Amino acid sequence: MANSNALIIAHRGESFDAPENTLAAINRAWEKGAKCVEVDIHLTKDNHIVVIHDYDTLRVSGEKKIIKKSTFEEIKRLKIISEIGGKQYCEHIPLLKEVLQTVPSNGKIIIEIKSDKAILKELEMQLSKSGLKDHQIEIIAFDFELLALAKLIMPQYKMLWLLDLDYKKAPFFAFITKQKVITKVITHNLDGVNVWAGRLLNIKFISKFKNSGLLVYCWTVNDLEHARKLLKAGIDGITTDRACWLSERLK
Repeated sequence: MANSNALIIAHRGESFDAPENTLAAINRAWEKGAKCVEVDIHLTKDNHIVVIHDYDTLRVSGEKKIIKKSTFEEIKRLKIISEIGGKQYCEHIPLLKEVLQTVPSNGKIIIEIKSDKAILKELEMQLSKSGLKDHQIEIIAFDFELLALAKLIMPQYKMLWLLDLDYKKAPFFAFITKQKVITKVITHNLDGVNVWAGRLLNIKFISKFKNSGLLVYCWTVNDLEHARKLLKAGIDGITTDRACWLSERLK
């Protein structure tokens, strides 16, 4: 059942080597041979889509600006300064359109929507103008209603529902069964799930979803043996902070 075609997904770019969700991390991933990069997006006050994980800028820049209450002019002035592996970085929070321009012809971009439905119109327009082929773009989100609406607007792209599973103390499936999740995903024409790689993600879980024709990706795996076990169990995609390092060792 091992999946030799599984995606190794660079989590927020090659974020072990460079500041997450910056052009430095994203370009680093492509330069090192990554086939797929995942990024997070928010909508600014003036309707620009920026690439950042958090709802504010404090963690990455040291200065707090709430994304949805700030203009892009305010956001782009902030500096992301860090030292990783002995290298000094001074980066900025990029626009999604800048990130889309980096994707090579054989690359794939996975976009996690962290904003509300107000982002969808602008997102659809930017993706349609990006020049990327439909199969090069995938969309993920924790908000099921948002993702279902995105699928209605942009049915040409694969979309996977993000699930915590046992990331938190109370396991997700204490409240909902796997079959209910499968039914919900299929009913809304979604393409699969993207789940926390904890104890609940095992061969039985993966098989149940794949037997229903759904994709199963996971996050975030930086351990080689863990990745090997998941590939053997048939996982379709592994999100990691060390995509190129992991890819090389899995060969």
